[in-house]
Amino acid sequence: MENSTLSGQERDAIKALSRYWWLWLAFGIGWIVISVVILQFDQASVTTVGVIVGFMFVGASLQQFVLAGLAERLKWLFAIFGVLFLGAAVLAFISPENTFAAIADILGFLFLIVGIFWIIEAFAAKEVNPLWWLGLVAGILMVALAFYTGGQFFIDKAYVLLVFAGIWALMNGITDIMRAFQIRRAGTLV
Repeated sequence: MENSTLSGQERDAIKALSRYWWLWLAFGIGWIVISVVILQFDQASVTTVGVIVGFMFVGASLQQFVLAGLAERLKWLFAIFGVLFLGAAVLAFISPENTFAAIADILGFLFLIVGIFWIIEAFAAKEVNPLWWLGLVAGILMVALAFYTGGQFFIDKAYVLLVFAGIWALMNGITDIMRAFQIRRAGTLV
């Protein structure tokens, strides 16, 4: 990123955003903690799975709404994802034991949406982010997980659901931690 190509307003916006780099770091650490908790269950009940996934969706929703509030452009896109994640959380909390099979379908759909979002985000950041390809790889993996998840019947495979939810949380955490340090660095370059 070259200082001479940025206007004063753009520099100010980057500096303002870079002050909040720690938000991405905190969300990333939170996602990784959630993934570790999920991936360590050995005999989780159906209710526990529904509640944990519901909290994951609430966290993802809050994160998207924070991003919508901080973003200069595409606020509507972050808000739409926030609403989608919030809707998934409500469905998970209504009746976790009765919606366990539906959670698998919701995860497949949301994995697809998240994967597409990460792919678009990677290409959008290509010019300013030398690690853009990591977001692209994570997005492609998430889309692959979406199709695999959509074709499974998780009523008999509760552990598979936990593994995929854990992988999603882990990938989200790693991406957010990388983004935190990229945002912090961008603030020092302007």
